[in-house]
Amino acid sequence: MLDSVLVANRGEIARRVIRTARRMGIRAVAVYSDADADLPYVREADQAVRIGPAPPAKSYLDAAALIEAARQTSAQAVHPGYGFLAENAGFARQVMAAGLTWIGPDPKAIEQMGDKIRARNLMEQAGVPVSPGSREPVTDIKAALAEGERIGYPVMVKAAAGGGGIGMGVATGPAELQAAFDTARSRAERFFGSPEILLERYVQRARHVEVQILGLADGQVLALGERDCSVQRRHQKVAEETPSPGVDDKLREQMLAAAVRAGQAVNYKGAGTVECLVDTDAGTFVFLEMNTRLQVEHPVTELVTGIDLVEQQFLIAAGQPPSFDPAAVTPQGHALELRIYAEDPIRFLPGPGTITEWQEPTGEGIRVDAGYQAGNTVTPFYDPLMAKLCAHGADREQTLERARKAVAAFTIKGPKTNLAFHAELLTSPEFVSGDYDTSLISRLRPS
Repeated sequence: MLDSVLVANRGEIARRVIRTARRMGIRAVAVYSDADADLPYVREADQAVRIGPAPPAKSYLDAAALIEAARQTSAQAVHPGYGFLAENAGFARQVMAAGLTWIGPDPKAIEQMGDKIRARNLMEQAGVPVSPGSREPVTDIKAALAEGERIGYPVMVKAAAGGGGIGMGVATGPAELQAAFDTARSRAERFFGSPEILLERYVQRARHVEVQILGLADGQVLALGERDCSVQRRHQKVAEETPSPGVDDKLREQMLAAAVRAGQAVNYKGAGTVECLVDTDAGTFVFLEMNTRLQVEHPVTELVTGIDLVEQQFLIAAGQPPSFDPAAVTPQGHALELRIYAEDPIRFLPGPGTITEWQEPTGEGIRVDAGYQAGNTVTPFYDPLMAKLCAHGADREQTLERARKAVAAFTIKGPKTNLAFHAELLTSPEFVSGDYDTSLISRLRPS
């Protein structure tokens, strides 16, 4: 088994990984930038190393500094968390070349799934449904217009090498496609270093549903249920739940089977997520992308299955079997995650600041994964996620009621927060009914 791990991340996810590592008797090494020196995860690690100033490029994205920190502390492995370098195949290879254990899938799988067009083509070959879309990168507007006509409007325009909803746009015709293409290409170059664009058929009323997979050390790929991630602002997730209230048993069975095929197609090892788009009118689904890492919303799967996914990541990386019986996974109840951001609850713009009061809710079925405490400062250098508030209950009704009480009891003073939005969401008739789609927030917050 592994004896030590360097957590190449910060905030909430670093704290989460450290918690499981210490429970398993694995020495946990934290890294921090100047902006994060006072955060809880730094204190809670067995050892902590400063890796640079606040800007990510000079700290958490500095592969050489991270590997040197592992060398200095005699860490045996590297866990990348999510974001930053978690899906960077080059970094994974550097970690392995340094003689360290990479807590994640093989770099080849990261590369195969990191390019959306390559991933689409590979999934189609594996028998996973894909939407009509580009088979080759679209590099200029002339090619984009031709693809738009071939695919049929409306079309979704997005970066072929990107993720997180950055630069995505919808075009209902050639005129809109010009603007959407220019925006997507500009942001693709800025954020992902590649101008290549992908066009796909846009589904008017869709749910974003993903499947948690786990590739075991023996080569077996498991599907641990689905999560509904349709509550989004600017194509970025705000709340997630499992099971999805918009997926029936037949469709669920099809999606889980397709996710297993997706994992098998790339010989996947570790925790990963196969993301799908569900056409609510047709009752069908198509592959969107695969995230070759642990997801922000992994706690809801943990709550209904009782499986610690970080623990499984450690075991798989060490070549050991899982800590549960793969043939006896039976999800119980319903779980919901609410992302608590330091942001304006109306316009969803970041609102950093120093936290003067922090009081987390408690109670049966309540879990809080937090990256901050009173006295800490949410800076503008990183994503403004402060905590994840999760509720688990025997059914969806009980889960929503527990979540409402928890939101009301969560006190954060100093920076702006989106707690007021979550209170509104949890009483919204559309969300409460379970009959919602990815445009829900646009109806709650009409521009």
